[in-house]
Amino acid sequence: MTDTHAKPSILRQSLAALRGSRWLRLRIVDRYLLGEVATSVLAASVILLLVMVGGAVADLLAKIARGRIPADLLFTLIGLRSVGALTILLPLAILLGVLLAYGRLWRDSEMAVLQSSGLDARGLLRPLALFALPAMVVLGVLSFWLAPAADRLSQRLMQEASRSLIVAGLEPGRFVDLPGRDGVIYVGEMSADGTQFKRMFIENERPDKQSGKTRIDVITATHGYLYHDADGIGRYIALQDGFRVEGKLGEDDFRLVRFARNDIKLPDGEGDANEISAKRSAPTGALLRASDDPVMRAELHWRLAAPLSVLVLTLLALPLSKSSPREPRYARLLLALLAWLVYYNGLLLGRSWISAGKLAPGFGLWWVYLPALALAAWLIWSSQRLRAPRRAA
Repeated sequence: MTDTHAKPSILRQSLAALRGSRWLRLRIVDRYLLGEVATSVLAASVILLLVMVGGAVADLLAKIARGRIPADLLFTLIGLRSVGALTILLPLAILLGVLLAYGRLWRDSEMAVLQSSGLDARGLLRPLALFALPAMVVLGVLSFWLAPAADRLSQRLMQEASRSLIVAGLEPGRFVDLPGRDGVIYVGEMSADGTQFKRMFIENERPDKQSGKTRIDVITATHGYLYHDADGIGRYIALQDGFRVEGKLGEDDFRLVRFARNDIKLPDGEGDANEISAKRSAPTGALLRASDDPVMRAELHWRLAAPLSVLVLTLLALPLSKSSPREPRYARLLLALLAWLVYYNGLLLGRSWISAGKLAPGFGLWWVYLPALALAAWLIWSSQRLRAPRRAA
């Protein structure tokens, strides 16, 4: 006798299949939906990471040109920045990936076929849970351990590099542009660590505010060294036993000065971390022990936001992906991006409020999560509810 209530083969598995490998224990529809979501999330992650790397390269190259960071740390800093950026990019990539994967199924009427075969909202949530739970674990490891460690390593490398003249792009026996100014600089010899030099020549030009003419300064020194200010941020070149010629181009009022020592300020190093950035890159154990510091408590809630955002955005993407075949292809995508902007800015606002002491750390960022989860639950429930038929007039 035939069972009329039996599910289609795409929604069930035979006993022999269940005795196979662990992967085959999933239903065919679960494997299909999980594959679609994973492919879309991977594509979205690669695109977002490329955009982030492009922006980081442009920013770092501009700072290298101004002498704020050394050129040999470019690729290292890009890699370290990428680790920290994954905590922001991956939740957004999951939102876009689920939206694109399930949205394609709705537009191609595949989702209608699956629902007619008995696939309900729980069946759609199952592959999402199989994908979101490991993603939350990965993001938790990134947010609580790897990203802070990458940030601390980046700050340490920058602090070490800022104590060398090499960070300003100086090379012995070569004229280079003066970092942060209009002019050139030349060094005859330099120590291996880049802190001491011999035979330096500096030519600097700047407009004179009173006459409007160009003022030129030419400085030479037999030797000198690099040192930091008392605050550890300001960097100076101490020139010793040299001459300075200064005046206006086109006039004869040049002045020659001989000095025993003359200090010139270099641009501040990018890696000179302030107190707030040092606290935000502290290990997670230090954040747990610092119960009285609002900045560190805010950072602890911020690190928790990355894995929780995966859950919130995954549930939010499920109802947003539902569309009709005649609906514009990227209409729901723009709506999802707008929702993510509101959600992400809410997290940033909560972080700043906790750091400034305007919001109690006990509230955390739950006032952002809970409304988003409630909205996602209401959208899922309303999307599954059947509309009542209209009565004839």
